[in-house]
Amino acid sequence: EEFLEAHTWDSNPVDHEPIRVAYSDGKAGLKIEVSGPFFKGFHPPAEPGLPDLSLRIYEVASSVFLDSTKNNYLGVFPHYLTPQQLLPIEFTTTITGDTWQGQALIPWTYFPPNVNKMNCYASHGIRENRTHEALYPVPKEDRVEGLYPDFVFESDLWRGKA
Repeated sequence: EEFLEAHTWDSNPVDHEPIRVAYSDGKAGLKIEVSGPFFKGFHPPAEPGLPDLSLRIYEVASSVFLDSTKNNYLGVFPHYLTPQQLLPIEFTTTITGDTWQGQALIPWTYFPPNVNKMNCYASHGIRENRTHEALYPVPKEDRVEGLYPDFVFESDLWRGKA
């Protein structure tokens, strides 16, 4: 199934081609395919085939899977992780001009039991020019002053998303 991240975290439309996220059964796990615009934010060079924990400062896309009965989730949040906490996964990324594509295979054993909700996020830019996007954003009627995109703990981003 394919999804489009067409809104910012606070329900405004994005001003570019949306990030596309597709999920399928990869037999040994969940196959995730992501594609979207490459914003060409500066980032330090990384060793090919290894995760680049600094890249999330500039451009990142992630999926989060939640077991809401126990508030247990699987997600990609490298700023909370040390290299020892990284789970090994198969992944590839390619950049062609202004577009990037990525594929990952997440083993079924990594998922918490009873996953019943999910959301996808993307961020690009730095500091005051940073844009945060979500597949299921905070509804406009639920926005309050001071609300910011905390994709790990923002309970509003999970509400009603089954």
